[in-house]
Amino acid sequence: MSFSAISTQYPLILASASPRRKRLLTQIGLPFRSVTSQVTEDDQTVDPTRASLFLAEKKARQVYSSTRDSWVLGVDTVVSIDSDILGKPKDKEEARRMLFLLSGKKHRVITGFCILNPSGRPAYSEAITTTVRVKKLTEQEIDAYIATGEPYGKAGSYAIQGIGSFMVESISGSYTNVVGLPLCALIKALILVGALECFPLPEDL
Repeated sequence: MSFSAISTQYPLILASASPRRKRLLTQIGLPFRSVTSQVTEDDQTVDPTRASLFLAEKKARQVYSSTRDSWVLGVDTVVSIDSDILGKPKDKEEARRMLFLLSGKKHRVITGFCILNPSGRPAYSEAITTTVRVKKLTEQEIDAYIATGEPYGKAGSYAIQGIGSFMVESISGSYTNVVGLPLCALIKALILVGALECFPLPEDL
């Protein structure tokens, strides 16, 4: 069965309200429409890769049920250090705990994504891992960063594309993966499954 490729007439459905993911897709000129999933991110397994893939597919399926006949992309990003999975902080104290945990160490940022074809079947899923090293943070730096409000709504309590960049000493892997969407892997996957015929897209598409 063949499906229409992604275009301005048939945009990709992004199962996320994340402004960072929307910004990344806009940046590369991929036609999309954002639909917020109602999936909670609390049901994570002990394995961060499996957790990100499970939640990515769950988000995609939930959004597909209300859209249908479109390519749907579900995405979930988790931060993992040692045996801990760090989600989004619920309050100031949790943000402080996470930042102290990341201070002076390496951690992994894992983004799982799942593509459903227009019939609703999973066409592709993958989890991309980037290793990030955070500098040793002082209590003053942690409190000042939390006071900016930026840690809230971010896995691991920081944003590499924002003020939080001051704490990142180095990364190994995809930068956009840390922001929330591994663009290189995503485009390769969309071409592989036939959701895109080529990329970059022609201007008149």
